[in-house]
Amino acid sequence: MEVLFSGMVGLMAASGLFLLLRGRTFPVVLGLTLFSYAGNLFLFAMGRLSRQASSIVGDGRVMVDPIPQSLVLTAIVIGFAMTAFVIILAIRARGDLGSDHVNGRRQGERKARQTLRDIDARWEEHS
Repeated sequence: MEVLFSGMVGLMAASGLFLLLRGRTFPVVLGLTLFSYAGNLFLFAMGRLSRQASSIVGDGRVMVDPIPQSLVLTAIVIGFAMTAFVIILAIRARGDLGSDHVNGRRQGERKARQTLRDIDARWEEHS
């Protein structure tokens, strides 16, 4: 079971890393989410994967460590907040630049250049 679980965590981490290296915004956000899920599962597995052990109730000899579970819960909350922030940031960048490419130039390159010219013109007016 541990070999299958570790293989799946590795596959999730590799898929997340692959998507993180894409040029569009949505695959980057999806890759970041997959990578954080893989990290959460890795932390969760550090508490031991066992069917015979209970979390808290038991005779005291065989017990699962609750610290990795609390770390995973905290990481899930922080990961959700960061994902929401990155999605809002991507929507804002799409609206400002007219492109969802991470460098902002692929699809809306003309519009991005025009936006930069407009910003420079406004800056010179106020200087």
